Amino acid sequence: MGPGPPTAGAGAPPRPLSLVARLSYAVGHFLNDLCASMWFTYLLLYLHSVRAYSSRGAGLLLLLGQVADGLCTPLVGFEVDRAAGRCARFGPRKAWHLVGTICVLLSFPFIFSPCLGCGATTPEWAALLYYGPFIVIFQFGWAATQIAHLSLIPELVTNDHEKVELTALRYAFTVVANITVYGAAWLLLHLQGSPHMESTQDINDQLGVQDVPVFRNLSLLVVGIGAVFSLLFHLGTREGRRRQVEEPDEHGPLLAPATARPLLLWKHWLQEPAFYQVGLLYMSTRLIVNLSQTYMAMYLTYSLNLPKKFIATIPLVMYLSGFFSSFLMKPINKCIGRNMTYFVGLLVILAFAAWVALTNELGVAVYVAAVLLGTGCATILVTSLAMTADLIGPHTHSGAFVYGAMSFSDKVANGLAVMAIQSLHPCSLELCCRACVSFYHWVMVAVTGGVGVAATLCLCSLLIWPIRLQNWDSGAQP
Repeated sequence: MGPGPPTAGAGAPPRPLSLVARLSYAVGHFLNDLCASMWFTYLLLYLHSVRAYSSRGAGLLLLLGQVADGLCTPLVGFEVDRAAGRCARFGPRKAWHLVGTICVLLSFPFIFSPCLGCGATTPEWAALLYYGPFIVIFQFGWAATQIAHLSLIPELVTNDHEKVELTALRYAFTVVANITVYGAAWLLLHLQGSPHMESTQDINDQLGVQDVPVFRNLSLLVVGIGAVFSLLFHLGTREGRRRQVEEPDEHGPLLAPATARPLLLWKHWLQEPAFYQVGLLYMSTRLIVNLSQTYMAMYLTYSLNLPKKFIATIPLVMYLSGFFSSFLMKPINKCIGRNMTYFVGLLVILAFAAWVALTNELGVAVYVAAVLLGTGCATILVTSLAMTADLIGPHTHSGAFVYGAMSFSDKVANGLAVMAIQSLHPCSLELCCRACVSFYHWVMVAVTGGVGVAATLCLCSLLIWPIRLQNWDSGAQP
């Protein structure tokens, strides 16, 4: 028989992904993004303002979820890398993605539904204990899906600009997911009041127990839409599977070439300074994005005293601005580079923080402030993910561990930060006293301006010591 068709590794550069393949990959995180939008934006609001649990109790549940996610993430990353070659039909990353998706679908609706069997006399600790297992299962599934999906980026493409494009497409659908959640929330809140209740200001404009069906229906809508997009991902994305050990054939050399590259294992990453540089920058980025998303609804409700419809419209404006700015990431990265693109995003966020710090009443300008925050968050998030892909480079066999370690620091830091903020809440006997008006005002300043300054310092370290594996070369072990 004659020779077979040339393989991708025979010297020819890999063909770029088709548009269908890129879009199929980009929607693979859609379910996670829908759930994350509800988790970060509405969990504290739902538990504290709707279910009337204490601020510390609500913060404790969010901390439990973040710690569970943080612990699961590096373990899943290690297992995803180790499973390479075992799933002949599906691919190790897609198999873990499927497991995570099932866990999310089965657990998430219970988090935003009333406690089954709980009554008016049920103590708070018992109700919070009820939500614990569902939160842990949800966070395990979320971590499995996220790591499997992120680790596919360096597996599917090798060109730096293609990585940025794939990351930007992924983030564009993240923004679409947030827009979907906030649009649905606005619609459900708008349809909630019946005509004879329109004159009741407290019911229409203030959150309370009457809003429980809104959040329950929103969670069911989220998992329904997310399941459809997860199916599209699995149908349209093909994972390239590498063989762990190449078996010699009759035409191959008996000895491996002397220039064969040894594998960069997970323990070798821990010896690389760039691993910690990028990790701190990614953690700072996630703190800005997630904490601002978490406390925006509280800031709008209690500091600015806006009607409850604004908890949907303002985040919607934020993510619309992020959606449009995400398409500019590829040309901006080409023009001024990764570091300067990230710095521009930080400047926009710091401008938002300064504006909020100097103004107590934003009025209509709150929409402009939302555009600034949405644009800045989109810029730094897309760029930090591209920097992580740059760090991994050709070492895709341990890429899931890198993403897992980055996410571990991010999740734990977010959970601890939320618990610290909730513990400082000044109102002990009521949902919000006079002191909490200025409290959430300065929380927004701190989570954008304060963490933004920390991210600037991390970026300066990358300007002095660029991303490079110092203890590694292509021909020797670290």
